[in-house]
Amino acid sequence: MASIFTKIINGEIPCYKVAEDNDFFAFLDINPNAKGHTLCVPKKEVDKILDLDEETYLGLMSFSRKVGKAIEEVVPCNRVGISVIGLEVPHVHVHLIPLNSMSDAFFKKKESLSAKEFKEISEAIAAKFK
Repeated sequence: MASIFTKIINGEIPCYKVAEDNDFFAFLDINPNAKGHTLCVPKKEVDKILDLDEETYLGLMSFSRKVGKAIEEVVPCNRVGISVIGLEVPHVHVHLIPLNSMSDAFFKKKESLSAKEFKEISEAIAAKFK
C-alpha cells in the first residue's frame, strides 16, 4: 500500500509543493513547527533512511540542502534545522525547519497557518529554489 507521501507525490492528495526533480519532492508540512517547515522525500518509497542506496541518500541530502537554502532566503530565521526521524510515516523524509530557538525543533509547538499563508510561503520558496 502506498504511503501518504507517495500519494502526495502522485497528486492523489493535495500539497503545497516547493520543489521537485526527477528523484525527489519537497512540500510544506501541514502541521509545521514553524512557518516554512518543509519535508523532502525521495520519490522512491523506502521506509528507513539507512535503507536507501548510497546514491539516493546523497541525492536526498543534496536536494534537501538546495531546498534549505531557498527557505533561508524566504523565511526569517537564525538557521534551518535538519531532522530525520521517520517514525510518523513509513517513507523516508527530511524535515527542514526554520529555527529561532531550540524549542522550534522539538515537535511540541506547532504553527497555525491559513491556506493563503501556506500558498504564499510555498510559492516564495519554490521561486528561490529555481
